[in-house]
Amino acid sequence: MLRPWKLSLSEIGAENDQSLRMRIVHGLIRDIQRGRLSPGSFLPSSRELALSVGVNRKTIVLVYDELKAQGWLEATSTRGTRVAVNLPEQLPDRIEGRPGPGERPEFDFDAIPGILSITPDKETLTLDLGSPDCRLFPAAVLGRAYRDAAVQASRARRLSYGDPRGSLALRENIAAMLGAQRGMVVRPEHICITRGSQMGITLAARTLLKPGEIVVMEELSYAPAAAAFTHAGARIVTVGLDAQGIDVDAVEALCRREQVRAIFLTPHHHFPTAVSLRPERRMKLIELSRQFGFAIVEDDFDHEYHFESQPLLPIASYAPGSTLYVGSLSKLTLPSLRIGYVVASTAVIDAIAGHVMNLDRQGNLISEEAVANLIASGELRRHIRKTHAIYARRRLSFADTLRRHLSGMAAFDMPEGGLAFWVRFRDEARLDRIDKHSETRALRFAPSTVFAMPPARDRGLRLGFASLNEQEADRALGLLRQVAE
Repeated sequence: MLRPWKLSLSEIGAENDQSLRMRIVHGLIRDIQRGRLSPGSFLPSSRELALSVGVNRKTIVLVYDELKAQGWLEATSTRGTRVAVNLPEQLPDRIEGRPGPGERPEFDFDAIPGILSITPDKETLTLDLGSPDCRLFPAAVLGRAYRDAAVQASRARRLSYGDPRGSLALRENIAAMLGAQRGMVVRPEHICITRGSQMGITLAARTLLKPGEIVVMEELSYAPAAAAFTHAGARIVTVGLDAQGIDVDAVEALCRREQVRAIFLTPHHHFPTAVSLRPERRMKLIELSRQFGFAIVEDDFDHEYHFESQPLLPIASYAPGSTLYVGSLSKLTLPSLRIGYVVASTAVIDAIAGHVMNLDRQGNLISEEAVANLIASGELRRHIRKTHAIYARRRLSFADTLRRHLSGMAAFDMPEGGLAFWVRFRDEARLDRIDKHSETRALRFAPSTVFAMPPARDRGLRLGFASLNEQEADRALGLLRQVAE
């Protein structure tokens, strides 16, 4: 079997009273105890290890025989020699003088607060925050897009370091999409590709903010954005919201008291409530941004999935000079592809590209150009049409299932768009009980406490419906009802 890497023994030892064979035996045992050679991992052939160590092959054969006899190694029928799956003794967490990294380092470090994340697995039902159903994306189509992207990039000699703004082909396709679908007049130089919307928000925070400057957020908002602003040194001040969106009068009053540097919004489908910010409030915010000189960071994370009437155009389509527009293709393709983008004036994009250079130099060009191929070929548009119809049906079914399982306990408004419901509970004690079961073996969901920006206390559950079929949603909400009772 071909090993992916050549194994170098870390320590043979130089004990004068031991033969070379036994020193190699003890060196391998130490590497197994330290965890460097894990149970089930394969060792090199006796010939390969003998060449590496500089000994006769017969010596290594005797070493392997000795370790097999002691139970440290085992032979397989076809693949060679490996570390025993069931080792002869309990391995210590730390060998004196040769520690592994362990749980804690021996130095101080800056720990960023935990980011809101729900990781599904095949054993557990997950009520996520509004993710797509990745099972619906055609794997064969994606594979062809990657193959074509790799071949094209290789022929054009574009597989070396490139533009930190990202693939030109993808930026051209995104610019065309934004113009056709969202009323935005942009060129490729107005766009920087990111690894998802969270990276876009973080880059916006680094570009806009200095320590102590104020960022306005709604009392219910996206916690990872708050973490990005806080880590940039900003001071977050919250204002209220209602069924029409953010309280713009409160924003104006705050601007008259304090110097506001930026405001963060998810105006199309508010996170977490899915409320759409009304046009008159959007216009008032644009006026305030020009009057008081603050930037609008607009996160438009799931624009295409709007089910009631036509989707509203982004704030950035009316006030491109006042906004940093953050978008993502995660809902349209796959979250694991990690494709997002920031749209702003060329001067701001140049500054953001500088931060990209400091962070990771550039993104994954082959992934970016594979997605560009999906857009240019029309495959992405076909996928959106298909999933839009599926999610529209699931939205209605999810509403019926919510009524059936949580009637009398909770209330919700049918969201006009987005991929999640905002569910409010009448009994706060019941919600406390639900939160305690937010990560069980059977069901996972985000607890109600993660959406309120301090000092706000509003609570609810954001329950995604798109990634579950009707039967899965019924089982998940049935489990939620059980923990609520």
